[in-house]
Amino acid sequence: MRGKLLTQPKVFIPRPLQPQVVERVAFRCELTMHPHDEPLTAPQLAEACREAEGVVACGMRVTQELLEHAPHLRVVANVGVGYDNIDVAACTRRRIMVTNTPGVLTEATADLAFGLLMAVARRLVECDRYVREGHWQSSRWELLWGSDLHGKTLGIFGLGRIGQAVARRARGFSMRILHHSLDRLTQAQEQELGAQFVDPETLLREADFLSLHVPLTPQTHHLIGSRELAMMKPTAFLINAARGKVVDEAALVEALRSKQIAGAGLDVFENEPQVHPGLLALPNVVLAPHVGSATSETRLAMAMLAADNLLAALDGKRPPNLVNPEALE
Repeated sequence: MRGKLLTQPKVFIPRPLQPQVVERVAFRCELTMHPHDEPLTAPQLAEACREAEGVVACGMRVTQELLEHAPHLRVVANVGVGYDNIDVAACTRRRIMVTNTPGVLTEATADLAFGLLMAVARRLVECDRYVREGHWQSSRWELLWGSDLHGKTLGIFGLGRIGQAVARRARGFSMRILHHSLDRLTQAQEQELGAQFVDPETLLREADFLSLHVPLTPQTHHLIGSRELAMMKPTAFLINAARGKVVDEAALVEALRSKQIAGAGLDVFENEPQVHPGLLALPNVVLAPHVGSATSETRLAMAMLAADNLLAALDGKRPPNLVNPEALE
């Protein structure tokens, strides 16, 4: 390990991270870390970033306005694979490197997505509530019937790392797998996953479970709206562990209320942490508070990778997970 630098770059972390991560950053940097696991206000963030050369973006937004208060900033190391919380274009104009943490959260997020699928299909949350509230007094033939998974069709929108991991899980349930992606895999990769490429309309019409795994871009904003929901089977379920704004939440509420689709499992929402009140009132929805990567092992791996990205950038190197290479031009 390199010796401690005499002049250390200043780094800000907006919430307490694991001791291993803090130790790694503090050895090489002059570290300031917010001691509480709660969001800071915009003025508080602006003050905290005033002298910072590096920021570990964990649970914070990096906006144009914030950048105006951070004249020394050189790198924003995001803890997460998605980076829609960061104004990347504004960072690039300032030649500020932006990094993310792909790969390390793939399996945990796929587990969560498939868990939502299973929970909404078999009505597990309703079952739990039924038992806890003391309603289980006798056996009833039609009690809380759900839907089979095995042999059903899983449609995957976005067959990237996480989509592929979900497909591998689906094979264990003997599911037929359809997918649509902008960047197609090779034919050999699709055959290995047992995934068939189809157009979006076929995916919507034939999926018994539609699982979303696309990044949030202008093209994917409201990818699923009234038109798309109307094309789905009335027995189909929507699973979203990608980004909330990929789905038109108001349209989804209406589709669920009218039984246009059978149910939904959601880990993400349009205006987090606010959830559409219509979703809260519906029994055929399983809701999770954006915890796709929330395992102790995965969160440590994410934070450590963010630290590696940060330190590489501050050391004048190209970070291993650079989002905006244009910042180096």
